[in-house]
Amino acid sequence: MEHFNLRKEEIIKACKELYDKYNFKDITIKLISEHTSFSRPSIYNYFETKEEIFLALFQKEYEKWKIELDEIRKNNETLTKDEFAKLLAHTLEDKERLLKLLSMNMYDLEENSRIQRLVEFKQAYKSAIEAVKLCLNKFFNNMTEEEITEFTYSFFPFMFGIYPYAVLTEKQNQAMKEVGINYPHYSIYELAYMGIKKLLK
Repeated sequence: MEHFNLRKEEIIKACKELYDKYNFKDITIKLISEHTSFSRPSIYNYFETKEEIFLALFQKEYEKWKIELDEIRKNNETLTKDEFAKLLAHTLEDKERLLKLLSMNMYDLEENSRIQRLVEFKQAYKSAIEAVKLCLNKFFNNMTEEEITEFTYSFFPFMFGIYPYAVLTEKQNQAMKEVGINYPHYSIYELAYMGIKKLLK
């Protein structure tokens, strides 16, 4: 089992490194296999589709983020809304990969993955949601359950748009200039902070 897990981790790591350089559409199972120590047919013993590999990478990103969310709760006794907004925004500052994955077509990613893989991913997603809710419960005990739910299910969809607005390609910048869109550039942190502040009011 340990050997199986190590091989699986090697595939996910290769996918992660490639995704930092290329777009989803340019990454194939063949390309991923070229960055591992084994052949392309061997990958199918662990993942049936490219989408399953990306879903596993996505899961890892949520798991890492959840650890940081837990640290906010454990390392602080009290926080103002502004302090919490800053800390939560900072957790996303270095999560460009997670935010880039969120901006992808989730329907295709999930549709082309087996239910077992999808359930594993959704468990990591659920844990991240629960970590945010636990923070809100601890720091803002005047918030009702309904308000906490409203924040959570507004904040998580909001995250889908952070990457496309914060990370613009040269081509996108050129096109916006040509049509006269004077877009002020905001960082991932700035967009997240503004959104969180609005949702906490």
